[in-house]
Parts: sequence; C-alpha cells; structure tokens
Amino acid sequence: MDKTTQQLVDGYMEKARAKLTAAEALLKIGQYDDAVSRAYYAAYHSASACLLTEGQKAETHRGGLTLFSLLFVKSGKIEKAFGRCLSNLKDDRETGDYEVFSTIDVETAKNALQEARDFVAAVDRYLATLS
Repeated sequence: MDKTTQQLVDGYMEKARAKLTAAEALLKIGQYDDAVSRAYYAAYHSASACLLTEGQKAETHRGGLTLFSLLFVKSGKIEKAFGRCLSNLKDDRETGDYEVFSTIDVETAKNALQEARDFVAAVDRYLATLS
C-alpha cells in the first residue's frame, strides 16, 4: 500500500475511533438515536478504510456495504457476521435518524455500540495482517 493510501486508511480508522467515543458519550446521556448513528459511522468509516486497501471507494452508503460484502465478507477476509452487523447498524441508524417516532431504546443503543466496537476491532485485526 502506498503512503497516501496508508494515510487515508489511518485517517478513516482515527475517525472510526472518534465516532465510538462519541457514541459512548451519547449513550450515557440518553441520546439513543444519536448514539446508534455514531456507532454506525464508526463501523462505516472502518469499512471505508478496508475498501481503500483494495483500491476502492464507495459513492453511497449502500454501495459501501455492497463492496465491503463482496470484497471482504464473501472472500473470507472478514468474518461473515460483520457483514450483517454493518447492515444492521445502517438500518438502526436510518430508523433513529429518519423516523419521527423512533423505536431505538437503551438496549438497541447498547447493542449497536458493542457491534460497532467489535466491527472496528475486526477491521483493526485485518489491517494488522497487511503490515
């Protein structure tokens, strides 16, 4: 991987960790919709970092999920569960962000945060194999 790509990958991972920190803070103050949103973005930025390692960049969120699934989940580079995780986080984020009467509660937010933590950790493990 060239230096510019490595810097972008590192930048996406830093952003992912910052989103995890924000999600934790939002969960603590009862902002469940926003905690889920930040948890999703932590995972999404991590997925974006992975895509860069394959020379790919998604134009849309759906495109990012599709590319991640094709290049990392179906190929076995990342465990299958993390493909579902990313999709579930996206669905929950859309519910929290767009539904007037959101169904996101404390348990959903806690689960989203844990899924995002696990996702970021899985990407970290994958990226470590590239070094």
